Amino acid sequence: MGLDDKIKNAAQDITGKVKEAIGDHKGDERLKAEGERDQAAASAKKAGENVKDVFK
Repeated sequence: MGLDDKIKNAAQDITGKVKEAIGDHKGDERLKAEGERDQAAASAKKAGENVKDVFK
């Protein structure tokens, strides 16, 4: 996993956490769900990259 990918995944995860927190605070279920999806996508990408790293 390249450093660029790690940074992008971390940024996507942080963005998702912020969206989720704001959505939760404002009662905006759509924004909260979008934040949860962003976090899930970042986690999936990280897992995929970890698998690639194992086989290098």
